[in-house]
Amino acid sequence: MSHTMDASASTEPALRPPRLRWQRIMALKGASFTVPFFLGFALFTVTPMVMALKESLYTEKGSGLGFGEKTVEFVGLDNFVQGFTDDRFWASMLRVALFAVVSIPLIQVASVGLALLLDAAAQRVADRFRLPLLVPYMIPGIVATLIWIYLYSPAVGPLTPFLALFGIDADFYSGELIWVSIGNLMAWSGIGFNMLIVYAALRSVDMGVYDAARIDGASEWRIAWSIKVPLVRRSLVLTSVLSIIGTLQIFSDPMLFKSMTPETITRDFTPIMAIYDWAFQQGNFNYAAALSIILALVVGAASALFYRLTNKAPTS
Repeated sequence: MSHTMDASASTEPALRPPRLRWQRIMALKGASFTVPFFLGFALFTVTPMVMALKESLYTEKGSGLGFGEKTVEFVGLDNFVQGFTDDRFWASMLRVALFAVVSIPLIQVASVGLALLLDAAAQRVADRFRLPLLVPYMIPGIVATLIWIYLYSPAVGPLTPFLALFGIDADFYSGELIWVSIGNLMAWSGIGFNMLIVYAALRSVDMGVYDAARIDGASEWRIAWSIKVPLVRRSLVLTSVLSIIGTLQIFSDPMLFKSMTPETITRDFTPIMAIYDWAFQQGNFNYAAALSIILALVVGAASALFYRLTNKAPTS
């Protein structure tokens, strides 16, 4: 009897390895789906960052009056020291940061409002409005900017003569309204995307939570403010972080607006425009690489700080 029990006990561990190997194989198959992402991330994100970091440690110097052959010299962190003390670069950073502080909350409020309206509407009505609200986001950014440049044009656009009917003389390319014009374009393009994320989060909430609140006598406004908005907080944090990253790196919109109002939008109007100017207009790729790394550090720090401050579990 004891011999039989010993035999069964000795064969039991032998049955486990095939099962463990099968689980490991299935886990590796699942992980293999991430290989294309990591390859693309390494090729198009990590590699350019390493190359930029390498270039930022060098500089090109010409001999004589600048007609001689240029030599590449190692300068260490000199480009970074120059970047951290570049007043024009940090002025553009402050300019974009102030724009982000104003525009991102407005876009988020509009996105949440539209998502709440869709969630409160009947499913058939919501399905009809979801796609039209998302269409501006699906339009390529440059195409959208060109459309709004036409709409803003005082010569051929319809907005200036329409506002003139009410006695409003609006120059959308002036220094007072240029950020309003760019902000309106960004809101038109981004509200639909943020709204869709928030709406998806609202649809994933158990309807029993809302029914229990209604039984307790809560109004629809109270349910929206005290239940729905807190439950989609993580989605709001996600869209806000994405908006911070996109706004601090804004480039194509002001670059195209520059062709219409070069006296308002200068070559260093935004940090990316300043980097572009140093790299492709002045030919100083090494300093431009250092500025791009500084900008990446600022964007990463701002996003991490915002995430840390907002993505906290509510205290009871």
